[in-house]
Amino acid sequence: MNDTTALLVIVDAANVVGSVPDGWWRDRRGAAERLRDRLAADGVPGRPRPLEIVLVVEGAARGVETVPGVRVESAPGSGDDHMVELVAGAGGRPVLVVTADRELRRRVAALGAEVAGPRSVPR
Repeated sequence: MNDTTALLVIVDAANVVGSVPDGWWRDRRGAAERLRDRLAADGVPGRPRPLEIVLVVEGAARGVETVPGVRVESAPGSGDDHMVELVAGAGGRPVLVVTADRELRRRVAALGAEVAGPRSVPR
């Protein structure tokens, strides 16, 4: 999509998936795919469209495919560093980062992003 008027929503897949103790650790990739599919179907409650949703995966979840409505990016290294790079490269457009990671929240807020916790997206 890459619509400069759309809210860019960057979702920390590992952090959001890890916020629900449902056995996700047995199938990290499958858990990330389920999150991706819920985001594609439901968007972000309370956030009007258009949205550009980017799901950042790392580790065992790398390789999850993009679907209509959700672009999936496999972090080449640290997922946190990749999300910070995405915020820094947003070109002044509005950005929402979904994570509970305190250090990541601090880093992206310093770049002007809004932050929300894992409960702000369908899990």
